[in-house]
Amino acid sequence: MIKEFKEFAFKGNLVDMAVGIIIGGAFGTVVKSLVDDIFMPIVGRITGGVDFSNNYFVLKGEVPEGTSLANAEKIDGVNLLTYGNFITSFISFLILAFVLFLVINKFMAALKKAEEEPKEEPKPSEEVALLSEIRDLLSKDS
Repeated sequence: MIKEFKEFAFKGNLVDMAVGIIIGGAFGTVVKSLVDDIFMPIVGRITGGVDFSNNYFVLKGEVPEGTSLANAEKIDGVNLLTYGNFITSFISFLILAFVLFLVINKFMAALKKAEEEPKEEPKPSEEVALLSEIRDLLSKDS
């Protein structure tokens, strides 16, 4: 049973998948930074300075108007619906999905192109070509 587990755990595909997951996690942090640090300020500027990550709706309790999300969360007995974080996460998802679409689309197009290109047979070495020529000449003489 241990031998079977070792064979399963150290198969090339499983290791490749683990590397892909780790790289995907790192890619997710890059996309999150891209959304938070690049796109959201631009979207905020276009929408008149709205910062989505700080938007919330009070479900229960009272919060003074203009209170930041961080301060509103500290008030006892307050229940908040933080839709701004969802909007930011959703934009992050859309950007990630778009980037993956571009990468996968390019990768699949390259694979398809490689499949469609006729594969040329490798040219034989000079020795093989010479031997083939000798063989053909000998067969003509026979």
